[in-house]
This record gives sequence, structure tokens and C-alpha cells, in this order.
Amino acid sequence: MKSLFEESVYTEILERIDLLHENSERQWGKMTMGQMAWHCQFPLAIGIKNKDKGNGNFFVKLFFKKQMYNEKPFRKNLPTAPNLKATVPKDVTVEKAKLKELVCQFYECRSRTSWNPHPLFGKFTHQQWGQVQYKHLDHHLKQFGV
Repeated sequence: MKSLFEESVYTEILERIDLLHENSERQWGKMTMGQMAWHCQFPLAIGIKNKDKGNGNFFVKLFFKKQMYNEKPFRKNLPTAPNLKATVPKDVTVEKAKLKELVCQFYECRSRTSWNPHPLFGKFTHQQWGQVQYKHLDHHLKQFGV
């Protein structure tokens, strides 16, 4: 499984984000390109801030955690948590720039030795943090054909 901590993967993700534009055609789902770029910022921010010290949700950890970092792609049209849904239009240019900045900041965490548990999924290893971020970004970039 690829990891956002790998330099080649990091570069690939930034290049794919650059390929997104206002007229990028959605392959599935309901989000616009700007809303997707906004949505993708939250998981990165959780990892970067490393502040949340929750132990995760037992049900979520039991049934979904391994799906976050295994080789199997996420299913199309999975439901989005209500607080991570953009309910208003988002400016593509602004949200792409913010997303790229967060990808860069997350990549800078590659030498971090200590991670607090994810608020929903609980403890991830360093390797799993990089894999989770890559898998989520890859899923949504594919959603818009890049």
C-alpha cells in the first residue's frame, strides 16, 4: 500500500491535485470538485495537529479500521460523515491551494515518532497514518478522474 510519506507518492498526489480544475467531471457521488477538495482537508488536519487523544469508536475500529489502510479501494458512494460534508459551494482555486498546503504539511510529519490516536479509528502506526491519507486522497482524486 502506498503511503503519503513516500516522496514519489507525495509528488504524485500534488501533481494529481494540480490536474483538477473547475470543470473536472465527477465520476460518482454528489460533491463538486471544490467541495471534495474542502472535504479532503480534514483527515490531513487531524494528522498534522496530532492533538486528538480519543481512543476511537469501538464499533468503527472493529468493523472499518483495517479498511482504512488495506490494499482494497474504498467503495464508490460511501456515505460521508455529516460534519465533513460541504453544504455550500466551495471555490475550487481556494480549496485546491489549501489542500495542497495540507498535503505538504502532512508530508513534513514523515519524521514524527509519536502519534496520538485518531478520534474515530483509534491508534494508527506511523506507516498506517501515511497509508490512510494516501488512500483517502487517491479515492477522491479518482472520483474526479485524476
